[in-house]
Amino acid sequence: MRTYHCFWLLFWAGQPHQSFLAPLSKRTSGFPEKEKVLVLSGNSRQDLHRSKRSWMWNQFFLLEEYTGTDYQYVGKLHSDQDKGDGSLKYILSGDGAGDLFIINENTGDIQATKRLDREEKPVYILRAQAINRRTGRPVEPESEFIIKIHDINDNEPMFTKDVYNASIPEMSDVGTFVVQVTATDADDPTYGNSAKVVYSILQGQPYFSVESETGIIKTALLNMDRENREQYQVVIQAKDMGGQMGGLSGTTTVNITLTDVNDNPPRFPQSTYQFRAPESTPLDSPVGRIKANDADVDENAEIEYSITEGDGYDMFGITTDKDTQEGIITVKKALDFENKNLYILKVEATNTHVDPRFLYLGPFKDSATVRIQVEDVDEPPMFSRPAYIMEVKEDVPLNSVIGTVTAQDPDAAKNPVKYSVDRHTDMDRVFNINSGNGSIFTSKPLDRETLLWHNITVIAAEINNPKQSSRVPVFIKVLDVNDNAPEFAMFYETFVCENAKAEQLIQTLSAVDKDDSYNGHQFSFSLAPEAASSSNFTLQDNRDNTAGIYTRRTRYNRHETSTYFLPVVISDNDYPIQSSTETVTIRVCACDHRGKMLSCNAEALIHPTGLSTGALVAILLCIIILLVTVVLFAALRRQRKKEPLIISKEDIRDNIVSYNDEGGGEEDTQAFDIGTLRNPEAIDDNKLRRDIVPETLFMPRRTATARDNTDVRDFINQRLKENDTDPTAPPYDSLATYAYEGNGSVAESLSSLESVTTDGDQDYDYLSDWGPRFKKLADMYGSIDSDRDS
Repeated sequence: MRTYHCFWLLFWAGQPHQSFLAPLSKRTSGFPEKEKVLVLSGNSRQDLHRSKRSWMWNQFFLLEEYTGTDYQYVGKLHSDQDKGDGSLKYILSGDGAGDLFIINENTGDIQATKRLDREEKPVYILRAQAINRRTGRPVEPESEFIIKIHDINDNEPMFTKDVYNASIPEMSDVGTFVVQVTATDADDPTYGNSAKVVYSILQGQPYFSVESETGIIKTALLNMDRENREQYQVVIQAKDMGGQMGGLSGTTTVNITLTDVNDNPPRFPQSTYQFRAPESTPLDSPVGRIKANDADVDENAEIEYSITEGDGYDMFGITTDKDTQEGIITVKKALDFENKNLYILKVEATNTHVDPRFLYLGPFKDSATVRIQVEDVDEPPMFSRPAYIMEVKEDVPLNSVIGTVTAQDPDAAKNPVKYSVDRHTDMDRVFNINSGNGSIFTSKPLDRETLLWHNITVIAAEINNPKQSSRVPVFIKVLDVNDNAPEFAMFYETFVCENAKAEQLIQTLSAVDKDDSYNGHQFSFSLAPEAASSSNFTLQDNRDNTAGIYTRRTRYNRHETSTYFLPVVISDNDYPIQSSTETVTIRVCACDHRGKMLSCNAEALIHPTGLSTGALVAILLCIIILLVTVVLFAALRRQRKKEPLIISKEDIRDNIVSYNDEGGGEEDTQAFDIGTLRNPEAIDDNKLRRDIVPETLFMPRRTATARDNTDVRDFINQRLKENDTDPTAPPYDSLATYAYEGNGSVAESLSSLESVTTDGDQDYDYLSDWGPRFKKLADMYGSIDSDRDS
């Protein structure tokens, strides 16, 4: 290596050169063809014209990806001030100085310490300077130079996507654009062919092709059919160096899908279909399903079914199930086995979205024959009409026939039919029906004014099979007859002034009639015969269904007659004529000079400032109720005062009076005098009852001392009688204690505590097992046993 350097150094010293810059010759495989020397001059721009200067460089070139074991030589710095005595020192600064690039400070040789990658950084800018070792001062101005990294083909082309997805319609023409792929090469596009990419297809022929320069993929085969193959996987290669041998390459995958077009007509898998339908099939119920197959998908496979011809064209319909693309045959009209039991239909299936480009393939429809066999079933009777309307007069006699319904068995057997009325529609049983012939007759009187229409349901059932039944509505209209007399339209109560004049109108009457009149009602009004001559009023018929009441005389006196009752006879003009007598109440009232009523009561003159009788009665009733309430309240308060101090919540006769004081036990003789209970003779005359507050002080009654041989029953009866008659006795729910037990018994005491001979024979340990309520008793008797043992 040194041999080459020395050689070129000698060549540099002996050749005349330009003043500053010279190009670099062609490179070889890593060895420099000429030693590169950068001469540092202190004369600035003037030095550029000095012919004695050697070669001067301001840039170096370096190959990337150096693979040698030694540092890669870059070039040499040299100053014309360098005498070779080691007094100068070369220093380097800038991009990568000291790290990527190092300099020999004595000789100025520059070397690269690492492998360089042009794709990471193509140019490095550095600055060089020579300084005096002793003074540390620069002897030359700082010079800038460039190190350019020469590219080698070390990067393969890279596609922008690992996988491309594309789709085209099936049956596309040759050369139809599919997708464009793009690959990039990181190498230098300005130097050689390292970055020139060429595309080629490795997989996917003969269906597709790719343009070598643009990467556009196109179809290469005519009429590719999706129904035969839908997915294609194409592998595209991108190779640099213009596709020459030794170039680097990369690949990508393109998934191409053929989308569907309507290029297949629907086809029925069979030419004839057979179905069976019972004659009782409800309307719009499905009979069967047929389906035509279409190799296309989505909307291109949508089919519309229709019935084009056949003897069942109007009996059946067909619809399309959008989910399954099936044709559903349904019943449009009721089937009748006895009338026709076989129908033949022609059904056609047609595509709804036809592509005109493929009409040359044939008509996009198909047809099939459908045979429908009607099956016989046991049908219920059929009425001759869907509904019946009948009319009957409201005065028709009972059991009169008003109409007939007819039903018969449509089956060939012609089973007999019986009729009945659905009582849920005729709860009052106004009508009945003959079960044999279906004649309907009345069973109760009719009244048009109560109910105009009766809507009942008649049931016809086969006698042999009652489950086979049918129903029909029957609407019965009740026709009117003149059976109601006219009456007043309202209750009339009017008045006449005391100072009224003769022939004065005081009231206009009108009437109504519950009956119906086709030509309108015509009423006539007149006074009853008994009032026609002696009446104080007259009646005038206006001939328009109204009448007026007029005064017959002048002045009326309400003290003589305060109220008049005027009977009016109202008649209609229908047949038979109906009439009624209505009463008009006319009160005599005091009026002012304008005829305005002031008062109508005679009592008003007698008691002008008083109250009416009704008001007085109401006030009196209120006073009585108030007095009764006060008396009851006082009685209840008085009864509450007599209640004992202790009020028991339960009505139990043996309740013990509680004083809310536990007391001191047997030694407490102040709480209650026990001796009084033991000896009735020791009762204190001055002691009173402590359970209630006495209202009146009664002297206590002395009770006779019971004899020693008195029977207990007699003693109790005596005491009971005395307490019943004693006014100071406690109430019935207090306890009366009788401590007298008599003189003794042959059986002596029956107490369990004294049932043994001596106290020492009794064991009271079981009291401890009875719980906390008997703890005190167990301690008392347990302590006695302990004292006895000690």
